[in-house]
Amino acid sequence: MYPEEIVVPMKEELTENGFSELLTASEVDTQLNKKGTTLIMINSVCGCSAGSARPGLLMAVANTEKKPDYLTTSFAGFDEEAVRKIREHLLPYPPSSPSIALFKDGELVHFIERHQIEGRPAQVIARNIITAFEEHCN
Repeated sequence: MYPEEIVVPMKEELTENGFSELLTASEVDTQLNKKGTTLIMINSVCGCSAGSARPGLLMAVANTEKKPDYLTTSFAGFDEEAVRKIREHLLPYPPSSPSIALFKDGELVHFIERHQIEGRPAQVIARNIITAFEEHCN
């Protein structure tokens, strides 16, 4: 597990911008049983990917009219129980962090894996997310 002093500032980048944390398996299941759209970011310390994923995600949320009903996040290597449960809902995709998933009525409708984030600027990631919001969110 990563040290709290490393993780907290990266968590706060999202929670201070309206994201709720999913910290347990039951919180994940409760969230994904809700009607509507839920965005989940599996946050990560990986600088090469998470350093553009978080800004891209925040850029997308700030620059589109259509948004998910719920913005949520869990941290890989820290919120282990919740991330394990999220990954069950992401099957057959392999574990990937950071990653960004959009669920509609509990069903996965869009998923951005780490390899789709690495080496891409925040603007490209934001465009991908906004396209998913436009297609699946009200």
